[in-house]
Amino acid sequence: MKKKVVVGMSGGVDSSVAAYLLKEQGYDVIGVTMQIWQDENPACSIQDGGCCGERAVEDARRVAEVLEIPYYVMNFRQEFKTNVMDYFTEEYLAGRTPNPCIACNRYVKWEALLQRSLEIGADYIATGHYARIDRLPNGRFAIRNSVTAAKDQTYALYNLTQEQLAHTLMPVGGYTKEQIRELAGELNLPVAGKPDSQDICFIPDGDYGAFLERTVPERVPGPGNFVDVSGKVLGQHRGITHYTVGQRRGLEIAMGRRIFVTQIRPETNEVVLGENEDTFTSGVVCDRVNLMAIDSLKEPARVKAKVRYNHAGEYGVISALPDGRVVCEFEKPVRASTPGQAIVFYDGEYVLGGGTILR
Repeated sequence: MKKKVVVGMSGGVDSSVAAYLLKEQGYDVIGVTMQIWQDENPACSIQDGGCCGERAVEDARRVAEVLEIPYYVMNFRQEFKTNVMDYFTEEYLAGRTPNPCIACNRYVKWEALLQRSLEIGADYIATGHYARIDRLPNGRFAIRNSVTAAKDQTYALYNLTQEQLAHTLMPVGGYTKEQIRELAGELNLPVAGKPDSQDICFIPDGDYGAFLERTVPERVPGPGNFVDVSGKVLGQHRGITHYTVGQRRGLEIAMGRRIFVTQIRPETNEVVLGENEDTFTSGVVCDRVNLMAIDSLKEPARVKAKVRYNHAGEYGVISALPDGRVVCEFEKPVRASTPGQAIVFYDGEYVLGGGTILR
């Protein structure tokens, strides 16, 4: 009997080819697009882009017709609002810089979609992520780098659980982007030339501060002071939600030299400015830790750590703290490790685990 797999189809080329590859491998494939846009807020109804907007449904449906697979739209609005949009809002108001795609992967694309897929008799879910899943000699499942460093998406998947990985397929991880587009063209898929989605889907214009002012205007802090590390007032900022650690552009303050955001202080509504060297750190503490390739961190381990999606990574040693947090001491200082972002630890090609940067 064929194994049944639900493919999360975003209307893009990667998930479309993923569905084709799995059908060719003999799976009983069902295409699903997750309806996440919020009708009550027109700003969040993504007409022309995003991975789960209205355009995505049209494109995914056309691909499913070409592939001759059943296709459905599943409503995950509430899960998305609670676990992604509300989380994003709370983190920014607290002076942190969240990664909503990681939250969406963990709690919507996997937790919610997997649960519903298992309920309808599926054995697996699948996505078009550029990553691979292996079972290690210790019996644990781990995310492995894709064959193409240019599109590797393992950073955003560090938070998946063993149960989720055991029921997940990622067929695109063994291909380059060019190969996937070429295959889509050969199959005459209507999305073969569709550009990749770059922005946060519910903030297509990229203006996070404006999004918060629209959605929670009564909670958004107003202007405050730019200060240096000693507390000296340098000028006024527009509001802490408009800034992130490491930022240089858009500060709208003339200092006669290049300056950077080095810290955000929500308790005093201050944004600390400093020199480029002030944005570097030799160590990071993280919480909300998810270990993947190992079940516990019994002793210090040398890893390569990435502090943001496009970070090349830096070697360091991670150690467990008594309260469940993990500290990473880098061999060379890293720039702009930002509270709220993920730090992901790699052991060779495999994701060892990761957490959320505290400081």
